[in-house]
Amino acid sequence: MNPALLLARTARLYPDCPALAIGTRVVAGYAEFAASVTRLAGGMSRRLAPGDRVGLVMKNCPEYAVAMFACWHAGLVAVPINAKLHPKELEYILGHSSCRLCFATTDLYPAVAGLALPALADVVEIGSAAWDGLFAAPIEMAPRAADDAAWLFYTSGTTGRPKGVTLTTRNLMAALLSYFADVDAVATGDAIIHAAPMSHGSGFYMLPHVAHGGLNVTPESGGFEPAEVFELLRAHRGVTMFAAPTMVKRLVDHRDSGAVPGLKSIVYGGGPMYVADCQAARARFGNVLVQIYGQGESPMTISCLPRADHADTAHPRHLERLASVGPAFTGVEVRVAGADDVPLPAGEIGEVLVRGDTVMAGYWDNPAATAETLRGGWLHTGDVGSMDADGYLTLKDRSKDVIISGGSNIYPREVEEVLLRHPAVSEVSVVGQPDAEWGEIVVACVVPRGPAPDTAELDALCLENIARFKRPKRYVLLEALPKNNTGKVLKTALRDELCR
Repeated sequence: MNPALLLARTARLYPDCPALAIGTRVVAGYAEFAASVTRLAGGMSRRLAPGDRVGLVMKNCPEYAVAMFACWHAGLVAVPINAKLHPKELEYILGHSSCRLCFATTDLYPAVAGLALPALADVVEIGSAAWDGLFAAPIEMAPRAADDAAWLFYTSGTTGRPKGVTLTTRNLMAALLSYFADVDAVATGDAIIHAAPMSHGSGFYMLPHVAHGGLNVTPESGGFEPAEVFELLRAHRGVTMFAAPTMVKRLVDHRDSGAVPGLKSIVYGGGPMYVADCQAARARFGNVLVQIYGQGESPMTISCLPRADHADTAHPRHLERLASVGPAFTGVEVRVAGADDVPLPAGEIGEVLVRGDTVMAGYWDNPAATAETLRGGWLHTGDVGSMDADGYLTLKDRSKDVIISGGSNIYPREVEEVLLRHPAVSEVSVVGQPDAEWGEIVVACVVPRGPAPDTAELDALCLENIARFKRPKRYVLLEALPKNNTGKVLKTALRDELCR
């Protein structure tokens, strides 16, 4: 069940089919892609043993796909890491996962190479002589069992420390099949534009496209620029892209109003999509929208609102369904449960629980968190929602208080712990405020210790310790934080006050 089998099969069936591209320029067909993977796997196998972890601290590029599949071909565990993270955060993830080797793009190489980690034997810069020197004689694909780890995805938790989600070959293959069942079909020669990070959802969507001979397109910019995306939509055919709702809104609002006949699907997720924005996107691009709801713990695969539901404007509950995240994926069980994990009747609000082959094996080196999150055989998502009589799930709130800004998860306690280091901060509570462009923005509600702290100093403190995108966009000074009779801060009251 090695995921590298997907590439090997496609390379045999469609050796000359374009596989990797930068912008409009194809840089490798499937035969060349597969050959590079087997040679890089050969070089890594001289240094590493099956099951060893390999960090990928890389911005989007064709080499990302080569490195990912080479890890699997050699029986290694890929550890994709958000390229926006602060060096201290990179250090924690690489250290906690005991990565033996790390690949880094040129812009990120200095930050990673400067880390002192006992297990990390080497950091290899993409495109360097060291990278070229790793390509050796090809090796046979390493055998992997269904329960062997393949992808170690770090997702922050309410404790402020990232947790490593262990995804097995079974998890990846189950999620792959769910994609074909519910999200989209992929024909040979179709394309996916990786404008969203390959370290997250867009990288996962390499799998179905590689499985069916699709073209993986990295924008020249390496990220999301609306004008560039429109150019690529016209240059390629059968195009899919994964996008956060804020990205979809920016495409709709972009000045380019021309036709995009190459666009097949926009799969959106990672945050709430306002109904009005959803309708505007469909009016602009046609019936191309598919919504997915997932977590790192069940990657991209909990529920799905297919394009048919987006198009069914005659349905009496059409607007309600647009506000939902759809029914459960094929092969995945989803329930809304009360405190005792017993399913609640339709319409009642409770925690979203998930069960199926897409659910993680557990958290890396964290048995206590694993037991708590997977108790009773169900993934406890920490998300709160309700399910209607037809099985459509609507999310109401996030019990973990996660803020989703621009499609990125931001966990308040990480930010709070940094701000509390400032001597002029007595108390702080970080919450999300709705924002038309970003979905939510980070707001820090601060109780000063004496004179009010300088917000520039607070910004600098954050930039020294956490990623830039986690920094508060706004600071609100308060005399006291609202609390209940046990002393717990009432974040709901803070959010309500900000929304007035």
